[in-house]
Amino acid sequence: MTTPTAFAIDEARTRLHELTVIDVRTPGEYAAGHLPGALNIPLDQIRRALPDIRHATDRGDVLVVCASGARSRNACEFLAENGVTAATLSGGTAAWAADGHELHRPQGASRATWGMERQVRFTAGVVVLLGLLLGLVVHPAFQLLSAGIAGGLVFSALTGTCGMAATLARLPRNRPRAADLDSTLASLRSR
Repeated sequence: MTTPTAFAIDEARTRLHELTVIDVRTPGEYAAGHLPGALNIPLDQIRRALPDIRHATDRGDVLVVCASGARSRNACEFLAENGVTAATLSGGTAAWAADGHELHRPQGASRATWGMERQVRFTAGVVVLLGLLLGLVVHPAFQLLSAGIAGGLVFSALTGTCGMAATLARLPRNRPRAADLDSTLASLRSR
């Protein structure tokens, strides 16, 4: 498998007007701040959007972004497997903002939305503490919950994937409404 092309922040900024930018984070993360002009197509919806993304590459380069670059790299690899060339943003929206560039927020969007990484850390911490507490109070076998989370974190680090993030992405707060995704795909088609 080839490594996707990665744009540096400065290159993406200077070419932003000519790029189709696709943000693969959850709708909540997207609402908390995204690159100007970015369209929100969550990673788990990329397959559905494939024909429209393929059509967008006929008109110019596609830049896929996420919070840090991991999900966008996965999206670019999936797109490449399906004959679509796309680049990722080095460091993601976090690096974009850290470099002093503006993030756009939809009107009425809450700035209190947690990013997926923070949701994963919180959930893992809660389950570990719960496993330890139940292991002390109820039965030592509950400590296996904590061990399971530890094993999952090690697996996640070694493979660059995260099952907990994939599960959390399916929660209603992290999913786009069907009408929103349809609207995004229509916008992508009309560019």
